[in-house]
Amino acid sequence: MGKKLLWIPVALLGIGCAEVAYLSVKAPNMARPSDIKVAGTPEQVARGKYLAEAISGCADCHSDTDGTRFASPIKPGGHFKGKKFPKEAGLPGEFSAPNLTSDAETGIGRISDGALIRAIREGIGHDGRVLFPIMPYPEYKSMSDGDVQAIVAYLRTLRAVSNPLPPSKIMFPVNLFIKWVPQPAGKVAEPDRNNPVEYGRYLAAIAGCKFCHTPTSGNELDTARLFGGGHEFASGEYKAVSANLTPDPETGIGRWSEEEFLKKFYDYKDYAANGPPQLKPESFTVMPWLGLSAAEPADLKAIFAFLKTVPAVKNAVETHPIKKEKS
Repeated sequence: MGKKLLWIPVALLGIGCAEVAYLSVKAPNMARPSDIKVAGTPEQVARGKYLAEAISGCADCHSDTDGTRFASPIKPGGHFKGKKFPKEAGLPGEFSAPNLTSDAETGIGRISDGALIRAIREGIGHDGRVLFPIMPYPEYKSMSDGDVQAIVAYLRTLRAVSNPLPPSKIMFPVNLFIKWVPQPAGKVAEPDRNNPVEYGRYLAAIAGCKFCHTPTSGNELDTARLFGGGHEFASGEYKAVSANLTPDPETGIGRWSEEEFLKKFYDYKDYAANGPPQLKPESFTVMPWLGLSAAEPADLKAIFAFLKTVPAVKNAVETHPIKKEKS
């Protein structure tokens, strides 16, 4: 009996080794990049700029930002030049957000439009590597063909900035497991802007609201409590917890008016225009308030209309627990 039991861990080890061996050689689910050439019309560029800077947060992650000030404003000259994420971010490895300017050597100057679109929506780099989903391509997968092309059109207008960055290095075994994440997007139709709830659903997806405002269970989002808040973010001594965005009247936004929702974003317009104050423990945030303060009223109203339709989750959240600990 004892010898039989001894084989159990040996067998499990063998299965584990077999899985690792399989994942080591497994190719991610990817499609070839299209041969599209984005037109780059003024309308495309304007839409792309709006999406990249105000809605989808591209500028926040791919720019050199000042983490000592509220909401990490972009440093002068740091726009879309890329950056290396600090170790305090707690990521499984060493990560850099690539330079998205038109520089041929260190940016996207030599990357095709189709390859950029595939990277944005499917998480496959121009060299075939799988991108770590801190780049929210599982959400961007729902981005319409017109909108993703608009973002590429805007990126093509950025002045070239040379900024060599170290390549990202994802820790084992995460580097293997993320091979399951990418999925080809195919063709994605334009959202119905005349339907506020559906358009709000679309905007909330490409803004990544669900990821930040849903609590986690293990390493996965708790799908039973979508938008219920409670996702923790930390950087050194700072800590913040995302708010409950469900229509629960006690712990969420159930009693908020549309006007109150918009005001929450527009209160930061002055910070965006004139620069935010120095960061304090009670003001630490990863919410891109500065960019979102430029969101159009109709878009914020659509997001609010959508959030009012999600299942209410009762989840009282202390957004800055570090403040409570120091009081």
